[in-house]
Amino acid sequence: MLEGKGVIEDTDMPVKMQIQAMRLASQALDVYDVLDYRSIAAHIKKEFDKKYGGGWQCVVGSKFGCYFTHTKGTFIYFTLETLNFLIFKGATSP
Repeated sequence: MLEGKGVIEDTDMPVKMQIQAMRLASQALDVYDVLDYRSIAAHIKKEFDKKYGGGWQCVVGSKFGCYFTHTKGTFIYFTLETLNFLIFKGATSP
């Protein structure tokens, strides 16, 4: 596991889910090259889909913009090492 601490920038996830998200990000960084954003994101998304049901989205990178609608209680944006992580479960607009 990486020794660096993650910094949560914004979230509405329950604490237990936040811990899981950061743990999976750390595991993915141990397995994949730090520049292999796609594999890191896929690893996290697949694990969240397995544990919490389908429909999860994951974005990983050093710089990105986004605009999305998410299901309440399923959003986290955090930094770990040099990367930013955005994880959320999609929702339909009202």
